[in-house]
Amino acid sequence: LAPRAAVGWPIDAVIAAAGPAAAEIAAHVSDFARAELAMHRDAGRTLVLATTTPEHLVRPLADLLGIDDVIATRWTQADGAFTGRVDGDVVWGPGKRDAVLRWCAEHDVDPAGCWAYSDSYYDSSLLDLVGHPVAVNPDARLAATAALNGWPIRSLDKPDGVPTVGGLELQDLFRPFLRPELIPNADVTVSGLEHIPREGGAIIVGNHRSYFDPAVMITTVAKSGRNGRYLGKKEVFDIPVIGPLLKAGGGIRVDRGTGDEDAFDAAAAAILGGDVVVMFPQGTIPRGHAFFDPVLKGRWGAARLAAMTRAPVIPVGLWGTDDVWPRSATLPSFNLQDQPEVTATVGPPVDLKYRSVERDTERIMHALSALLPERARQPYDPTPEELARTFPAGKTDDLGFTGR
Repeated sequence: LAPRAAVGWPIDAVIAAAGPAAAEIAAHVSDFARAELAMHRDAGRTLVLATTTPEHLVRPLADLLGIDDVIATRWTQADGAFTGRVDGDVVWGPGKRDAVLRWCAEHDVDPAGCWAYSDSYYDSSLLDLVGHPVAVNPDARLAATAALNGWPIRSLDKPDGVPTVGGLELQDLFRPFLRPELIPNADVTVSGLEHIPREGGAIIVGNHRSYFDPAVMITTVAKSGRNGRYLGKKEVFDIPVIGPLLKAGGGIRVDRGTGDEDAFDAAAAAILGGDVVVMFPQGTIPRGHAFFDPVLKGRWGAARLAAMTRAPVIPVGLWGTDDVWPRSATLPSFNLQDQPEVTATVGPPVDLKYRSVERDTERIMHALSALLPERARQPYDPTPEELARTFPAGKTDDLGFTGR
């Protein structure tokens, strides 16, 4: 029906109209999809768009996205206008598979070494043809087919491995319940949420004082309306039930005993895809006198991510969390009558120079310190009891202070 409806359309006018339409469509291509294209392009692979849409309409979009070739339905033409007929086969269903096979033969390409992406069940034969099929935001029948065949199912508006239901991920579904005011065992006050970007990649960093910090950070980010990709030590991801939930929420597993380039690459990909990555630059809760040091010391991961992605680094100063769950306690306090006061203060983006990760790390930690109460920035001589609270239960330092 489409070719017949186009009888007499001037080809030049169609091409002229296709350009602005392509620009509008390209603006809606997700950052994760663009990153996927870039990954294949960087690997030296040819990018080909196979579509039922007529070639004259889709070629401008392919050019905007940097796609090398187009396999598309062709309409016959005469005297500068479309005639209402199809030139050859319609590139749809098995016809699309056959068209791709012909292209592969003409270009000496083995389909077994190719990737194919689709959201439609009608492309099942094409996906079955290639060595690396991927179902992207699939319709119900393709989702079932992919599950039966063991094909990966992706959502290219989310990081790899984050499942969605009706386009919503777990954090979207649980956001109404992830609110600071709903935390039962602490009186949490959040301020400065306007500094968290409404969209686009960002790096949110917090100082680390307590096992309770992640709960406060999660609710703070959720209250901003963003979904966070949280970096966490691998031991947490190994816990049954909790680990898979963290992964499903887009959590990034970190092996702190190594450089863990995989975790760094995953974090960078999430940021470049337009997501928020959340991390604690200190890496762990300081122990002993280091806990009371007025100068916060951090590792360079956040600064390195910022240098690579140029994403803004948003500091969140946490205070009072150790009154809810000190390191020496196995479980948090649940004093519902006298809740500890906790603050999460979000600051403006850190002014980084991108010349030295060491110096930029210092700038990040200084920005975090500036968001804490004045007494946190003053030298302090802790009591033995206060020192003991900074050690895990049963652990001692060289001076004999034991966490309890």
